[in-house]
Amino acid sequence: MAAGALSADPDLLRERLGRIGAWLSAISSQGAATTGRAAAALEEMGWRAWWGGEGPRSRDVLANSAVILAATTRLAVTTAVANIYARDPMAAKSGALTLGDAFPGRFAFGIGVSHAPLVGSRGHDYGRPLAAMREYLDAMDRAEYVPPAPAEPVPVLLAALRPKMLELAATRTCGTHTYLVPVDHTAAARRQCGSRPYIAPELMVVLEDDPGRARATARRATAPYFDNFPNYVNNLRQFGYEDEDFAGGGSDRLIDALIAWGDVEAVRERVEAHLDAGADHVCVQPLGRDLEGALADLRTLAPTLLEL
Repeated sequence: MAAGALSADPDLLRERLGRIGAWLSAISSQGAATTGRAAAALEEMGWRAWWGGEGPRSRDVLANSAVILAATTRLAVTTAVANIYARDPMAAKSGALTLGDAFPGRFAFGIGVSHAPLVGSRGHDYGRPLAAMREYLDAMDRAEYVPPAPAEPVPVLLAALRPKMLELAATRTCGTHTYLVPVDHTAAARRQCGSRPYIAPELMVVLEDDPGRARATARRATAPYFDNFPNYVNNLRQFGYEDEDFAGGGSDRLIDALIAWGDVEAVRERVEAHLDAGADHVCVQPLGRDLEGALADLRTLAPTLLEL
């Protein structure tokens, strides 16, 4: 990936995103005006980076990134992730470079293979994930982009969990964005990838001190992943979790390993644990709240987390 176009240089992300970002999925399913106001609110709080993906109920992630970037002046946007089955490699490259040209230094392109049920809902066959991603990267490299290249390169990173996809991320792109992972996974990813590739885990958080209520909120979020997307379950099995841990939305020990719940200091401790394990950046995702509630949680968290 050539400098000035799509880039595999992880230092670009380290320079642009800071150590903590806001994962705000609710922003992806709002009207454009509401999306813009929410993005501007994040920027006003001091967040440097927004992360969000696309699914059957959300906007096209590249179009939505344009809405967010246009509504802000400093906020960086990272797609987490753009589904490779949603657009062909030429369209993906063109879209990413168009955003890089329009908003220099503020857009990063995270891509992933998604999941079989979601790909099937788009009318596509879900191929072998590693081969599909390798072919997609090759095709993006070959795709011609005739307009002038962006003044600053657009970083690319992969959604990855298992060792082979992590290796591809480390060797072909800036690094990896991981999702629904314990601190042990972050440490393992850093050991495998080495010191240079970028590693950015997502972290679900529940600002609730009562264990029962906090874990119930967490389970409502995790149950669909455990029930429908076996790649998450298979990944977690590598770290000692067994069948009983995935029943009913997750055992206490699994929920407590994946989700930071409690007060702001409890969230800070978990974020620091990921950073200490080798993460370059942690994307914080409030659970159990509508858009305004999630923004309120991020406003509460900002003074403590953004000083890390």
